[in-house]
Amino acid sequence: MPCLSHATAGVGRGWGFGFHEAMDQIGAVTGPLIVAAVLYFQGGYREGFAVLLLPAVLALMVIAAAARLYPHPQHLEVSTPKLETKGLHRPYWLYVAAVGLIGAGYADFPLIAYHFAKGGIAAPNWIPIFYAVAMGVDAVAALILGRWFDRLGMPVIIATAGVSAFFAPLVFLGGFHLALLGMALWGLGMGAQESIIKAALAQMVPRDRRATGYGLFHAGFGLCWFLGSALMGMLYDISLTALIGFSVIVQLLALPVFLRVSNSACFITR
Repeated sequence: MPCLSHATAGVGRGWGFGFHEAMDQIGAVTGPLIVAAVLYFQGGYREGFAVLLLPAVLALMVIAAAARLYPHPQHLEVSTPKLETKGLHRPYWLYVAAVGLIGAGYADFPLIAYHFAKGGIAAPNWIPIFYAVAMGVDAVAALILGRWFDRLGMPVIIATAGVSAFFAPLVFLGGFHLALLGMALWGLGMGAQESIIKAALAQMVPRDRRATGYGLFHAGFGLCWFLGSALMGMLYDISLTALIGFSVIVQLLALPVFLRVSNSACFITR
């Protein structure tokens, strides 16, 4: 992520991170489809993974070429934003806390899939399709949100987080069609988390502290996601209403924190 933050300085960080996420999701969808095609033509998993070896080798070759051509990715960032360079600022920690709230309230797909199967919301063969829909929305949203973020800044994150927070009542209380809509909102939120939410960090962290900034961000987000997921797993056995309330409320609590960061002089738009 620090290398990506340097490389995207010239094209717009929202677009750069959004394109990165879109390509990631295209690969995530294409790989299983390749294996499915191999199995369809009477091949086995051994042959399927052998075919996937080709794109894996090509990816390593591209990485090796990039490392040789650009051994110092920080030099790709021609101009340095006018930020304080001593440590990480208070707005950064507020931002990490806000994203942590979103992570804590964001239900994992395994829990959602378990609910779909247990409640008979969708047939077993439809559950992967629901996930594929979410990943498709993720990819498209990452590109669109990336462009909007480069133009409008933090309000795009606030609006997206506010909308995607309401996936929980749809997936846990809705029938087939409402659950599918809920998965689309879930994919929208995932697209934001993997693109513009990470892109914004590059506008808050001094260039020479990027690696530390992203490392602490991911550590905090991962911890909050783990704790929130564990709690929601326990709430599922107690009350779906409590689970949904926790998910929505905790995510919405992040919005005023995002707003405060947006108004901070530490945050700049491209």
